[in-house]
Amino acid sequence: MAAAANREPAPGSHGRSSFVRDLRIVWAEHDFRRLLSTRLISQTGDGIFTAGLGTYVFFNAAVYPNPLKGAAAFAVLYAPYSLIGPFAGVFIDRWSRRQILVYSALLRSVFVALTAALMASGNVGPPLYIAVLLVLGVNRFFLASLSAALPHVVAGDKLVMGNSVSPTAGGTLAAVGGILGLGVNAATGDTERGAAITLLVAGACYIAASLVARTMPRDLLGPARGSYQRQPGRILTELRIVAVGLARGVRVISRRRGPATALGAIGGNRFFYGILFLMSILLYRNYFYRGARASVAETHYGYLVTAVAVGYFCAAIVTPYVTRRLTKPALITVTLVVSAVLIGTLGQTFGQIAYIIMGFFLGLAGQTMVICATTVLQEELTDDYRGRAFSLYDMMFNITFAVGALLSVPVMPLSGMSHALIGVITAGYAVVAVAYWAAGRQSPASSAGGAGGMSSPSSAAQRSSS
Repeated sequence: MAAAANREPAPGSHGRSSFVRDLRIVWAEHDFRRLLSTRLISQTGDGIFTAGLGTYVFFNAAVYPNPLKGAAAFAVLYAPYSLIGPFAGVFIDRWSRRQILVYSALLRSVFVALTAALMASGNVGPPLYIAVLLVLGVNRFFLASLSAALPHVVAGDKLVMGNSVSPTAGGTLAAVGGILGLGVNAATGDTERGAAITLLVAGACYIAASLVARTMPRDLLGPARGSYQRQPGRILTELRIVAVGLARGVRVISRRRGPATALGAIGGNRFFYGILFLMSILLYRNYFYRGARASVAETHYGYLVTAVAVGYFCAAIVTPYVTRRLTKPALITVTLVVSAVLIGTLGQTFGQIAYIIMGFFLGLAGQTMVICATTVLQEELTDDYRGRAFSLYDMMFNITFAVGALLSVPVMPLSGMSHALIGVITAGYAVVAVAYWAAGRQSPASSAGGAGGMSSPSSAAQRSSS
């Protein structure tokens, strides 16, 4: 790890750090307000959508989930898009990101309406999963565009602050949306019709997000002019260009140890978190509340989700403060070690109170890692490659989650209760922490801080100083 002297001066280094203070600073930027508002409205819809889908698939009164069905659902919903997700990054680096936000949000609302219609009919087969896959696929494109656009509305010396406020506030609003979705679902009777109504509320959020994104100038969010100016050609030619561009993006990222190891740490975290997430659903549905109504298990699982959401929010308060004293790679290592300790102690209790506490701290640690990794990618890659970087990030984030759940199926009991599996997850987090720490010790000093990395476009800095 780089020495303290080589760390970047953390944004807001004067005065006391707080989420409200950081939000006030970046909220003063007019363009940031509109980008953040687009994210918040959209991610509220994401939470509502997830709640409606989750109650329909995992907390159905007539069916108890099993490890295979749960992992298969994760694979169907996350893996296929993640395999082709990096190709989207090339288009994010070519097309107006503002236009992507406007039209992808509208397209999602259409796919959500289709999904709601299938739910209302009681469909739980391939057509439903295909419709959901379309919703999530467009959403990944939307979120990657948001991350790639952020350096255009936040000055380079405020990127940590922007990454603390923006994704964390979005994640918190997604959790709030999830709670609202559970409320809508309960108010409509926990039926197929109720789940469909819940999804339509999410669709309305996506339309609202599109309208807010439309208020931004077309060229505000990049990509920076000068790249990919040629007119689109035939489809086969374009596919070849995408493949070549993706390969170039992979080469660029692999040569920069900071971004490469950050992606590796995210992948390791999500792999083991996927196992833990599947286990938690089975525990609440098949172990803690085996003889109770599905709605009771769903309500108590909501408490765990709320604890994780509070942890996400607290990460925005803690991260800017801690990055003044630790490099971002050091902080990522700490979050992995803390996760291993928490899972190895609280996870072995199989008690609901312990799991709620563990959920809070895992949410805090996980979102802290996301903030640090996102900032590393933004600082150390030029605008020509940020779209590809965040599509690769998205692939790592999602496909490793699904793979972790799938590989745990042969050893995951129906009840979800397994001391041995908790031990494996604990050891896994520890191994990822050691591997990342060892890789970080070999990285250049500039990878640890922003001083030596590539900053955001100069226009953002000018807007900030004006």
